Amino acid sequence: GIKIVTQQVEGLEKLGLRTLADSIKGRLGSGVVILASEYDGKVFLLVSVTKDLTHRIHAGKIVKATAPIIGGMGGGRPDFAEAGGRKQDGIKKLFLESRSVISQMLKKTTRN
Repeated sequence: GIKIVTQQVEGLEKLGLRTLADSIKGRLGSGVVILASEYDGKVFLLVSVTKDLTHRIHAGKIVKATAPIIGGMGGGRPDFAEAGGRKQDGIKKLFLESRSVISQMLKKTTRN
Protein backbone atom coordinates (compact mmCIF):
# COMPACT_ATOMS: atom_id res chain seq x y z
CA GLY A 1 0.00 0.00 0.00
CA ILE A 2 3.01 2.32 -0.14
CA LYS A 3 3.60 4.38 -3.27
CA ILE A 4 7.03 3.95 -4.84
CA VAL A 5 8.10 6.09 -7.79
CA THR A 6 11.17 5.00 -9.74
CA GLN A 7 12.33 7.12 -12.63
CA GLN A 8 15.41 7.30 -14.81
CA VAL A 9 16.11 10.77 -16.16
CA GLU A 10 18.80 12.06 -18.46
CA GLY A 11 21.19 14.91 -17.90
CA LEU A 12 20.44 15.88 -14.30
CA GLU A 13 23.12 16.34 -11.66
CA LYS A 14 22.48 16.06 -7.92
CA LEU A 15 20.80 19.44 -7.57
CA GLY A 16 18.44 18.74 -10.46
CA LEU A 17 17.55 15.33 -9.00
CA ARG A 18 16.83 16.92 -5.62
CA THR A 19 14.49 19.45 -7.19
CA LEU A 20 12.69 16.74 -9.17
CA ALA A 21 12.40 14.49 -6.10
CA ASP A 22 10.90 17.32 -4.04
CA SER A 23 8.35 17.99 -6.77
CA ILE A 24 7.35 14.32 -7.03
CA LYS A 25 7.16 13.94 -3.24
CA GLY A 26 4.90 16.97 -3.05
CA ARG A 27 2.45 15.31 -5.42
CA LEU A 28 2.73 11.86 -3.78
CA GLY A 29 1.85 12.98 -0.30
CA SER A 30 3.22 9.75 1.15
CA GLY A 31 5.73 7.40 -0.46
CA VAL A 32 9.24 6.76 -1.71
CA VAL A 33 10.94 8.44 -4.68
CA ILE A 34 13.92 6.75 -6.31
CA LEU A 35 15.62 8.64 -9.12
CA ALA A 36 18.66 7.85 -11.23
CA SER A 37 20.32 10.05 -13.79
CA GLU A 38 23.13 9.58 -16.27
CA TYR A 39 25.26 12.69 -16.56
CA ASP A 40 28.75 13.12 -17.98
CA GLY A 41 29.57 9.40 -17.82
CA LYS A 42 28.36 9.07 -14.22
CA VAL A 43 25.24 7.77 -12.57
CA PHE A 44 23.60 9.73 -9.78
CA LEU A 45 21.14 7.99 -7.46
CA LEU A 46 18.74 9.70 -5.09
CA VAL A 47 16.25 8.15 -2.66
CA SER A 48 13.74 10.31 -0.81
CA VAL A 49 11.21 9.04 1.74
CA THR A 50 8.31 11.10 3.04
CA LYS A 51 8.55 11.91 6.75
CA ASP A 52 5.54 9.75 7.68
CA LEU A 53 7.33 6.60 6.48
CA THR A 54 10.84 7.10 7.88
CA HIS A 55 10.03 4.93 10.91
CA ARG A 56 9.53 2.02 8.47
CA ILE A 57 11.71 2.85 5.45
CA HIS A 58 15.25 4.27 5.63
CA ALA A 59 16.55 6.02 2.51
CA GLY A 60 20.19 5.66 3.58
CA LYS A 61 19.86 1.90 3.93
CA ILE A 62 18.25 1.61 0.50
CA VAL A 63 21.14 3.51 -1.07
CA LYS A 64 23.75 1.55 0.85
CA ALA A 65 22.23 -1.74 -0.33
CA THR A 66 21.77 -0.75 -3.97
CA ALA A 67 24.63 1.64 -4.86
CA PRO A 68 27.07 -1.22 -5.58
CA ILE A 69 24.84 -2.20 -8.53
CA ILE A 70 25.95 1.00 -10.26
CA GLY A 71 29.52 0.59 -9.04
CA GLY A 72 29.18 3.21 -6.38
CA MET A 73 28.79 4.07 -2.77
CA GLY A 74 26.52 6.34 -0.86
CA GLY A 75 24.37 6.85 2.16
CA GLY A 76 22.26 9.32 4.00
CA ARG A 77 19.51 9.97 6.45
CA PRO A 78 16.22 8.11 6.94
CA ASP A 79 14.41 10.63 4.70
CA PHE A 80 17.09 11.37 2.07
CA ALA A 81 20.14 9.65 0.60
CA GLU A 82 22.40 9.89 -2.47
CA ALA A 83 25.01 7.83 -4.26
CA GLY A 84 27.14 7.99 -7.36
CA GLY A 85 28.62 5.38 -9.63
CA ARG A 86 29.72 4.67 -13.17
CA LYS A 87 27.78 1.56 -14.26
CA GLN A 88 24.95 3.02 -16.32
CA ASP A 89 23.71 -0.42 -17.35
CA GLY A 90 22.80 -1.19 -13.72
CA ILE A 91 20.00 1.36 -13.34
CA LYS A 92 17.08 -0.98 -14.15
CA LYS A 93 18.45 -3.64 -11.80
CA LEU A 94 18.94 -0.96 -9.13
CA PHE A 95 15.25 -0.03 -9.32
CA LEU A 96 14.19 -3.68 -8.95
CA GLU A 97 16.54 -4.25 -6.03
CA SER A 98 15.33 -1.05 -4.35
CA ARG A 99 11.79 -2.40 -4.32
CA SER A 100 13.04 -5.64 -2.80
CA VAL A 101 14.95 -3.76 -0.07
CA ILE A 102 11.85 -1.69 0.73
CA SER A 103 9.73 -4.85 0.92
CA GLN A 104 12.20 -6.39 3.38
CA MET A 105 12.13 -3.24 5.52
CA LEU A 106 8.34 -3.29 5.62
CA LYS A 107 8.28 -6.97 6.61
CA LYS A 108 10.62 -6.24 9.51
CA THR A 109 8.47 -3.37 10.81
CA THR A 110 5.31 -5.45 10.44
CA ARG A 111 6.79 -8.20 12.64
CA ASN A 112 7.89 -5.79 15.37
